[in-house]
Amino acid sequence: MSAATAGPRPVISGLGFITSIGNDRTEVVASLRALRHGLAPFEYLPGCDLPVKVAGTVKGFDTRSDHFSEWRWPERYHFTRERLRSLPPHGLHACCAVEQMIADARLTPELLAAADTGLFTASAGSPFLQRRYLNLMYESQGERLAPLGVISTISGTLNFNLGAHYHIRGAVCGFNSACASAAHAIGYACDEVRLGRLQRVLIVGAEDLTADSVYSFHGLRALSRNPDPDTASRPFDAARDGFVGTGGAVALLVENEASALARGAPIYAEVRGWGQSADGYNVAISDPEGAGLARAMETAIRAAGVTPGEVDYVNAHATSTPAGDRSEALALRTVFGAAGARPAISSTKALTGHGLSMASVMETGFCALALSEGFIPGQAHLVTPAPECEGLHLPRSTESRAPRIVLKNSSGFGGSNVVLVLARHERSSDAARCA
Repeated sequence: MSAATAGPRPVISGLGFITSIGNDRTEVVASLRALRHGLAPFEYLPGCDLPVKVAGTVKGFDTRSDHFSEWRWPERYHFTRERLRSLPPHGLHACCAVEQMIADARLTPELLAAADTGLFTASAGSPFLQRRYLNLMYESQGERLAPLGVISTISGTLNFNLGAHYHIRGAVCGFNSACASAAHAIGYACDEVRLGRLQRVLIVGAEDLTADSVYSFHGLRALSRNPDPDTASRPFDAARDGFVGTGGAVALLVENEASALARGAPIYAEVRGWGQSADGYNVAISDPEGAGLARAMETAIRAAGVTPGEVDYVNAHATSTPAGDRSEALALRTVFGAAGARPAISSTKALTGHGLSMASVMETGFCALALSEGFIPGQAHLVTPAPECEGLHLPRSTESRAPRIVLKNSSGFGGSNVVLVLARHERSSDAARCA
């Protein structure tokens, strides 16, 4: 029996977005359909003429200060001083995304605090605040320390802040597999739901958009030097030269289908299965032949109980780096070419930029919207497909057709690969009886 048919069915029953292409579901859907990007000129170090000049900026927020009292955010959100004082910049974004998701999923404080509700997060922490606080310690010779400096800077900061604020009692866990972190969180959340150990899991991914978090990747020659926001992020294009950084936050709810239906929550998609693998190749570069990612896709497809020919759309990990996109293109050819399948393929990082550890929860949210709204995002900014993309279907415009099965690929440092299989939701007979 496959994971797709065993135990309770995990579904996505709530979404919240603070992203470069929109700060709520409506804005995000409109941007995805129109292939409207959120990239803009950006100064990582103000006053310095750096070679990297573009980022996926989050509009309506100002978190440049290292003190929360100077932050600015949309008026619809209300936060106390006590709640803000232990947050990093991306923690503010995460709180806003979670508030959206809670309202969308019709969650009550009682359900959030129930023993069968969990929280899984993905965040690299805040190197921006950590640098400021460590400098303060050294400059004062240890006399001045930020009381909540550790809480607001290390990679578990979302766990600490969100878990305490929402009184999460079922489980709290952070995932740390670089750009595959949030995908791991979603996969393991689905396992918890299928095993009946949890009814629902809040998945939250967030990152700062600062020089400390993003510009450091320039040392790996991984960031695009293209100064034009309209062409800087171009996955699978022969002229791509690196990724464009972004920040923000996305929250989604993975839940037992019967529980979601009983509450009248919207169901955007079912998570049919997932798979993972490791390249065992290099600390920073994917297996150049894509063998590891291909294994993860094959495992996920098998776990979901579908075939390559049934997959309608693949939301690729492709970040717009020469080596990474090539590896993924070869993996896609291995899995789908051998089966004679040609699903539509695109990387929405052309629109958003690369969100690092939050990327896969953001893009899983996009896949859920594509399934529920009935469209397939095209491959923005693609002019000349790279040679390794031969035979792949990379639509340059959004397709107005409803996908039934969607794959979401994610890859992280050290060759960590995660693939999620999502499906259009069709109410099961068991869930209907329970609702």
